[in-house]
Amino acid sequence: MNCKKTADGFTIKYNNLNANEFLYLWKSVWGEPPSLEQTELAMKNTLFRVSIFDGEKIVAMARAIGDKGLCYYIKDVVVHPDYQSRGLGRILIGEILEYINANGAEGTEIAVELCAMPDKIPFYERFGFASNEAQRLRIMYEVKKI
Repeated sequence: MNCKKTADGFTIKYNNLNANEFLYLWKSVWGEPPSLEQTELAMKNTLFRVSIFDGEKIVAMARAIGDKGLCYYIKDVVVHPDYQSRGLGRILIGEILEYINANGAEGTEIAVELCAMPDKIPFYERFGFASNEAQRLRIMYEVKKI
């Protein structure tokens, strides 16, 4: 298992985030979570997962999805409410950007996108993210057995 310690004693783990940990953090911030089956598929197919632990307790997570060549999308950046404003979100984004740098084609630019609530935009702007004129569109498509 790849991991490292922060100066504050937290443990950062790479590609170790599991579905139950994900669901725990999701519920702590966003309420009703997706199903365990959906979450297990998401963990299996995520390019990069980073999680932060306080001892044995998961306190923060983020994921990167994409194609490694042209684009990445940062998803599910969550810091448990009891641990917010302690620099953990900054660590998560920094770790994802390091992963992208290590895996992208040298000398190229890769689009890195995310979706943020209005109150979180200033946080992401500190990393160089900027909004554009594009509008986010979404459909919640129900998967049916054929």
